[in-house]
Amino acid sequence: MNQTIRRRCISLSGAIVSGILFGLAVDGIAAPLDIPDGLPAPSALVATPVNEARPDAGTRTRISEAYGKLPLSFEVNQGQTDDQVRYLARGPGYTLFLTPNEAVLSLRTEGPGLRTEPSELRTEQRAMRDERTAAKKEEHRADNGRRAVVRMKVVGANANAKLKGVDELPGKSNYFIGNDPEKWRTNIPHYGKVRYREAYPGIDLVFYGNPRQLEYDFVVAPGADPKAITLAFEGTDKLEIDAEGNLVLHIPGGHLIQRTPIIYQEINGAKQTVTGHYVLQDKDRIGVHVAAYDPSKPLVIDPVLVYSTFLGGGAADVGNGIAVDGAGNAYVTGSTISVAPTALPTTAGAFQTALASAGFTDAFVTKLNAAGNMLVYSTYLGGGNSDIGNGITVDGAGNAYVTGSTASAAPTAFPTTAGAFQTALANAAGQLDAFVTKLNTTGTALLYSTYLGGGNADVGRGIVVDAANNAYVAGSTASAAPTAFPTTPGAFQTALANAAAVTDAFVTKLNTTGTALVYSTYLGGGAGDVGNAIAIDGVGNAYVTGSTFSANFPTAGSPFQATLSVAPDAFVTKLNPTGSALVYSTYLGGGAGDVGHGIAVDPLDNAYVTGETASGVTTPPPFPTTAGAFQTALASPGIIDAFIAKLMESPAAGGGGGGGGGGGGCFIAVAAFGSPLAPQVQLLREFRDRYLMTNAPGRLFVSAYYRMSPPVARRIADSEVLRAITRAGLTPVIGWASLFMWSPILGLAIPVTCLAFGTRMAFRVITRYRVRS
Repeated sequence: MNQTIRRRCISLSGAIVSGILFGLAVDGIAAPLDIPDGLPAPSALVATPVNEARPDAGTRTRISEAYGKLPLSFEVNQGQTDDQVRYLARGPGYTLFLTPNEAVLSLRTEGPGLRTEPSELRTEQRAMRDERTAAKKEEHRADNGRRAVVRMKVVGANANAKLKGVDELPGKSNYFIGNDPEKWRTNIPHYGKVRYREAYPGIDLVFYGNPRQLEYDFVVAPGADPKAITLAFEGTDKLEIDAEGNLVLHIPGGHLIQRTPIIYQEINGAKQTVTGHYVLQDKDRIGVHVAAYDPSKPLVIDPVLVYSTFLGGGAADVGNGIAVDGAGNAYVTGSTISVAPTALPTTAGAFQTALASAGFTDAFVTKLNAAGNMLVYSTYLGGGNSDIGNGITVDGAGNAYVTGSTASAAPTAFPTTAGAFQTALANAAGQLDAFVTKLNTTGTALLYSTYLGGGNADVGRGIVVDAANNAYVAGSTASAAPTAFPTTPGAFQTALANAAAVTDAFVTKLNTTGTALVYSTYLGGGAGDVGNAIAIDGVGNAYVTGSTFSANFPTAGSPFQATLSVAPDAFVTKLNPTGSALVYSTYLGGGAGDVGHGIAVDPLDNAYVTGETASGVTTPPPFPTTAGAFQTALASPGIIDAFIAKLMESPAAGGGGGGGGGGGGCFIAVAAFGSPLAPQVQLLREFRDRYLMTNAPGRLFVSAYYRMSPPVARRIADSEVLRAITRAGLTPVIGWASLFMWSPILGLAIPVTCLAFGTRMAFRVITRYRVRS
């Protein structure tokens, strides 16, 4: 369809993501359309040198990603499959058959877990051979746990709708079946789209996509009624619309989620939102309700689709942590006890492709592509005893950092690297140590890997990396002297608060190579304390949350809650960039159990914490909430609710020696203008982050400012006269910073001009002085 026609139509879009469906299975298939017994591969001649080098994992990944961007190819049925089929298309693990009244998606699974591309790059010829074999009815019955069929019927559609290929693609298919030339099919064209013309009066249905994503559009011409559109699904257990308006298709072994549709019209070049939602018309039928709109203008109904997939083997597999890179790839870590023949899915060339010791868990690290339908890499990670991955993060280059716990000691030790900070379990009697591991971008090698622990139980739970790729880890430790958890000189807390093996939280910063500690500190009081999550800001302050039973857990700054309410309470602590002092630290809880599980920091250094609470009016005090918050009370007594809290740093914080402080380190500006939220302070912080923290001299200046300015800021804050003088002095600086951010050229011109003018004046003064002398 050309662009002009497209603009005159109403579009109803939906998509079926093939990656969602790879884990599905049905026990039997009885259908109007028999899945063809044979789908032979198009002919191909491939010359392969005997000693051809196999591409490395990085090359295979790049090729595979490029493959996923190719258009889906629809070929005309000229006798190579069932007569009812007009067009067919193949993707990895599925074949789509288009008939005059339904679309049939025949899916293949390959045992438990998410399937990978064979050698990351299954050839089209091999894929179609597998489809042919898997489609045979007798093999269907023998292998019924590995196939699924999903049908989508357009209810009440025009039985005489014409199917037409659109956007012909380069290349032809040839089928040479047997020795009889009458059965050969040659020069079969391929198309990028297939259009059902007049599926409903004034409504076309268009199929298109790529090898990993199948999409369909209803294109409704002006004057046609989108209420006519009804879709019926077969092969599903049920359809439902969840609380967010998403359409959920439940199928044995998995489900498909189609996000609530985004509906809009383009009017005078601007998008105008129109409300609408899915309508469940029957247990297996849906339609779309569209609110009032201008029927003389185009309308777009655009669902957003997400994937859902299993990841695992034949035994217990648990995902504990997830991270996402800038390209949308997902990195997962957890634990697995699955062994062959139903092992956790791994990829060719991965660092560790099998469980180290049957009966004991290994950690795993898996990277899924952005569509969720392919493993970029997947690897076990462990030794001869129990190993668990708890937290994961990824740097800008795509290297994954994992932390967790290990009990694996020599001779079947957890894998470490030469020169790592700690290369052996601290207590070989089976006590846990934390571990920190950095995997390369392809999951084929360890860039570094180290134990991290003392003589008792130590567990890494949260991890984050800064712009320089230093890793910050939070967790819990029960290790006391003489086999203490490793700390650094000058750290905030260098010993376990309770030597009776009661846990403290810990915070550790490792250098970029994993060979040394930048800093490491305990964090806790006399009872049980656990660090669950960690985040950092732009200058290296670490923010930690977890739980504490300690009445003497360290607090600092101007804590929101200075004392323990009823154990356990959550805690939120901000540690300065050197790990030597607390910028602030506070309890957060009520009269029952409260635990912090996750934390994030925004550009203004506000901390966002989530976790669980059982504190309500029946167990006073209730968990602290704010006026007008979404939910201000526990939903039901005795039930655990989640909580979300945003903490703003007090201007008084930061006197504890070191980085951070009100307004994210702008101590003097906060003292002068009275609040870290003052626009002048925010402008200075933005200038700092954009222009000072991006280069070594700027960072050196900021670091020196953090060391020297807090006492000056406190004196300014105590005197209104000094505050007024400071404001006057900062005003031209703020004006210049604003000009510089608007136009760096003009911003540089001012100091250069001033420097030139000052140099000239100094030269004239010196010249006159010499003449007089």
